Amino acid sequence: MNILKLRNLLDNREISSVELVKSCLDRISASDSIIGAFLHINSKAIKAAEQAQKRIDAKESGVLTGIPIGVKDNICTNDMPTTCASRMLEGFIPPYDADVVERLRAQDAVLIGKLNTDEFAIGGNSATSYYKKTRNPFNIDYVPGGSSGGSAAAVAAGFCPVALGTDTGGSIRQPASFCGITGLRPTYGTVSRYGCVPMASSMDQVGPMAVSAEDCALLLSVIAGVDPRDQMSVESPSKRTSVEPISLQGKRLGLIEGDFDGETMDAIKSAASWYEKQGAIIETVSLPLLEYTVPAYFIISCAETSANLSRFDGLRYGYRSENADSYEDLVSNTRREGFGREVKRRIMLGNHVLCAENYDNYYKKAVRLAGFLRQEFETIFETYDALLSPVNSTTAYSYEDIPTDPAMKYLSTMYTAGAALTGLPSLSTPCGYTSDGLPIGLMITGAHWDDYGILSLANTFEQSFERKQPPEFEVTP
Repeated sequence: MNILKLRNLLDNREISSVELVKSCLDRISASDSIIGAFLHINSKAIKAAEQAQKRIDAKESGVLTGIPIGVKDNICTNDMPTTCASRMLEGFIPPYDADVVERLRAQDAVLIGKLNTDEFAIGGNSATSYYKKTRNPFNIDYVPGGSSGGSAAAVAAGFCPVALGTDTGGSIRQPASFCGITGLRPTYGTVSRYGCVPMASSMDQVGPMAVSAEDCALLLSVIAGVDPRDQMSVESPSKRTSVEPISLQGKRLGLIEGDFDGETMDAIKSAASWYEKQGAIIETVSLPLLEYTVPAYFIISCAETSANLSRFDGLRYGYRSENADSYEDLVSNTRREGFGREVKRRIMLGNHVLCAENYDNYYKKAVRLAGFLRQEFETIFETYDALLSPVNSTTAYSYEDIPTDPAMKYLSTMYTAGAALTGLPSLSTPCGYTSDGLPIGLMITGAHWDDYGILSLANTFEQSFERKQPPEFEVTP
């Protein structure tokens, strides 16, 4: 059920916040042992719901008052662990809240728990978590995507109506696509990164994940805003609390050329055809620099990841190895034992591209390419209102079929990395299903600060799209 319907039920006293939160907790208790979306359940959720109900009874409720919300486990909460799904931060409870959490608490939203992720948000399938696998509610033998796989799976499974995720190279949009929900990567700077454990700081962005674009817009209206603790945060010029279906007559939408499998291609073209029937002008668009986005993204993200994760040395906080006879041994063994394989790979790649002999040939060129790509997008948006493309070249795949070749795994960011490198707003919304019942996501990317414009385009499409519910979760014998 979406936020507006829940808001009406709560404000009309047809259901209490306590009853709503209990229903979510009951569903989590009954089914999350199969899905594995949550790493921690908030023991104070009922108490928070009681506090929210007082505000509702006093007719002082905000958009999210009393609404249960899941939070990705790389977003700091001062009353629940923030582990980043890593052994390195096992049991760590931050002494402060992230800015987005402060904004949620200010409205008396109910934080229901912390959601699983790839370790330190590094990965694309939620399989690198130190604690557990998260499974796709549409087929529990399949991955939910990553790194915000726990957030996507929780919303798709009905454990909570909305959730927060983070997107660096596609980590909101890809799992949203795999799990058949809507997920938005806002324009870079729209939402404060304060209290979000960094992976690649120049691209990290917190964003909403929900069953609809309308709910994403409502959640965005709460979490967006200037934060003096994040110098990159700005006030969005288009901030509002809702998005209505819009007239598509005369809208110019570019369909990005690409190489993707048959069912995905059919679904994307069908969505483009729908927009065209409503009066939009659809034209195929070529992005000459598209093939370079993956190497540029991984060079920059690995470089920044290696710098950000250098703080985990066993001295200040986090895991500390007991097998050390010197400072060098302490740092080396702490990182060897505390980090997982994929995290170590990214750190090593980052150190490699930042070393003196490689800096000019790799990192500097990647940053320059990101600048050229931004110019290319700016030129395109002089003509087009938005761009349409697949989120991923394939739909969700089984755990048995996770690519073992790192290069193949990284290619999954082919379509999503462009927005990450340039700071553009981009979202995924379901546009079809495979013959096996797996969701297919349509990616809509807009110009800077046009977050609500692309949300309106998605909401208009969603009004005529029949969204399917995942089947009941059964473990394969």
